[in-house]
Amino acid sequence: MQKKIRNAAVIGSGVMGGGIAALLAAAGVNTLLLDIVPFDLKEDEKNDPAARNRIVKAGLDAVLASRPALLMHKKDLDRISIGNMEDDVDKIAEVDWIVEVVVENLQIKKDLFKRIEPLRRGQTIVSSNTSGIPLKAMSEGLGKEFRQHFLGTHFFNPVRYMKLLEIIPGQDTLPEVLEFMADFGERRLGKGIVWAKDTPNFVGNRIGVQGMVKAIQLMLEDGLSIPEVDALLGPVMGRPKTAMFKTADIVGLDVLAHVAANTYEMVTEDEDRDSFVMPDFINVMIDKKLLGKKSGSGFYKTDLTPDWKKVRKVIDPDSLEYREYEPPGFACLEAARKARGLPEKMKAVVYGDDRGARFVWKALAANLIYAANRIPEIADTIVEIDNAMKWGFNFEMGPFETWDAIGLSQSVEKMEAEGLAVPQKVKAMLAAGHTSFYKTQDGKLFFYDFADETYKEREVNENIISLAALKSTGQVVQENDSASLIDLGDGVFCLELHTKMNALNQEIIEFLPVVRQTVDENAAGLVIGNQAGGMPGAFSAGANLFDVVAAVREERLGDIETMIAGLQYGMMDLRHAPFPVVAAPFGLALGGGCELCLASDRIVAHSELYMGLVEIGVGLLPGGGGCLNLYRKFLESIPEAVTDMDLAKFFIPVFMSIAMAKVSTSAAEARANGFLGPADRIVFNRDHLIGEAKKEVLKMVADGYAPPVKRKIRVLGQAAQGMAATQLADMLSGKFVSEYDAFLARRIAYVISGGEVRENSEIEPDVILTLERQAFIDFLKEEKTQARIEHMLSTGKPLRN
Repeated sequence: MQKKIRNAAVIGSGVMGGGIAALLAAAGVNTLLLDIVPFDLKEDEKNDPAARNRIVKAGLDAVLASRPALLMHKKDLDRISIGNMEDDVDKIAEVDWIVEVVVENLQIKKDLFKRIEPLRRGQTIVSSNTSGIPLKAMSEGLGKEFRQHFLGTHFFNPVRYMKLLEIIPGQDTLPEVLEFMADFGERRLGKGIVWAKDTPNFVGNRIGVQGMVKAIQLMLEDGLSIPEVDALLGPVMGRPKTAMFKTADIVGLDVLAHVAANTYEMVTEDEDRDSFVMPDFINVMIDKKLLGKKSGSGFYKTDLTPDWKKVRKVIDPDSLEYREYEPPGFACLEAARKARGLPEKMKAVVYGDDRGARFVWKALAANLIYAANRIPEIADTIVEIDNAMKWGFNFEMGPFETWDAIGLSQSVEKMEAEGLAVPQKVKAMLAAGHTSFYKTQDGKLFFYDFADETYKEREVNENIISLAALKSTGQVVQENDSASLIDLGDGVFCLELHTKMNALNQEIIEFLPVVRQTVDENAAGLVIGNQAGGMPGAFSAGANLFDVVAAVREERLGDIETMIAGLQYGMMDLRHAPFPVVAAPFGLALGGGCELCLASDRIVAHSELYMGLVEIGVGLLPGGGGCLNLYRKFLESIPEAVTDMDLAKFFIPVFMSIAMAKVSTSAAEARANGFLGPADRIVFNRDHLIGEAKKEVLKMVADGYAPPVKRKIRVLGQAAQGMAATQLADMLSGKFVSEYDAFLARRIAYVISGGEVRENSEIEPDVILTLERQAFIDFLKEEKTQARIEHMLSTGKPLRN
């Protein structure tokens, strides 16, 4: 019988339980969220369902109020029901998966599993989200059938955004259960699966927390400050912008300390057990409730001056007083800024000779050695450890990838010169002539396996297509400095952008006709997508404003108009090309990036999609056909049998989306906003996105694809402008928009409505494109628009003038 998860129960409605419930609901799983009945009920509350569900209701309310949002769309709440462990526990007999997310206490977990064992339906999967309690201890005394369907599923917080899902097999877990859960976690929930062993704190937290606590210990030894450490262990080393201490503030100092203490207690044979001993000043901070973001103060805090200006402060580990701080400077950081590419930046820091570089070297070397010593204790391969750090801590490279980046031979030589205990397995690897942990051969990635002392091909899901691997094996059909056309196989090509933030520029615009012709002559269809890194990453953040500013300064508005026309008609040519075009957006799909999607036949989007036409923020309007294609997308959702419709009902949301620069916070919200249509798809795993888009192209070809016929479009005309004026008057009176916003929005309404035509007129699409182009150029002549563009380029933030 084929396993399916249609219904699930999450027991425990805290931060993690609520997050798991929200993710399951977003993935289409009906979810029952359970928690205990409050201990302090008054006599008149003991039979009141609302009072008895007070704890679980508070947990669900916290999900709804969370920022960033845990729900992908508020409608996901319709899939979540709540209950308590006394009145509703029998309902778990109806579910396919039970997830335990209760307090980290072995006895409480054991009692819970004994309680639910006779209630669960046979074959129902049961998992624990424990972050460190051994599965063997939790399942002790339970029946064989239960244990065969029992495993660990360790999500990372926040569940929606963190890619890592550690799967921990129990001693008796059936292989088919593990295989099914790995597939469900990867394909349906969009997670990266790391196979962990049943050891303290598994993989991610074992390596990550060791690295953090050891770095704090070394910071105190070397006399560095908290801001200095964050500057050194941030993006320059492939770490998040929040670096180490800001990340700890987000996680919570109490959580970090608990994981460290729990690990120390259980890893009695660990050769570097002391690297989990938290320095005293942090324990004092926890006693003082200086826990980080959730308490308002942690390693950092923000004060407000009497005139409401924000002042950011950092704690002094010696005095525990907060003080203002300046961005630290180190020669190694300056050298790293000048270096090209992450490996060279890392080398500039690691092999520098100032005190910052010496600190980073000691912290990194300790963590690399520790990671190597944990194989095969916590995981069988280096791949699991690297993925755990990338997916669970947002590192660009895991420990072994980092070791390769800084030079394995060079770093080991330095370690040995300093008397560090390099693992024998690493020295044996180098002695055999293997000088890197990873290597690429014929477009395939291989990793060094310590057990077999040889390289093995890294296994990936067959649905994952690597553009980098295809490019390395000569599958580039056409390219320039800004974009490539790559052969995905089976007659499908992919247009990949590779500018900064994948912004559209003149070179890309000139490439569009080349793409159209090349695909027409040599392929069956086109995917538009890329695999840019980062979280959330950028499909395309819009147009390159530097090019626009340069042209304005040089009074080359004619060149800009030509460029805009090239973009408009390049996209329209793709839309009406004799082959299907499928866009595969993820992360930021703003401005021109959004327009690329709207011009495509179909969209296969990643669930984390921040899509919108945001040009009004820089004093402009969509210039690549966005006004036309968003309005068209709305109208195309209407069945042809509907002949009498109120166009205002479609015009207003299109106008408001553009005039208010609305950006979705998920693909589900983009669909609700009208940017994704009924035929467009949402994929939860970003690694699968290009592969799924390719499948969509092939399906459209197999279904006998024919390009859309060029038709006139029905517009609201002059009537729309009056409606827009009314909307704007209300927003002006409420101070939701500035006078200049209103000026821009009135012209945007004029464009979408087709200009000076009567209500319900049918016009050629070219009319709207021309109006759009003219408005774009007119806006560029305005001083306030130029000020908005300059402000965005200098600060990265919009100016509302």
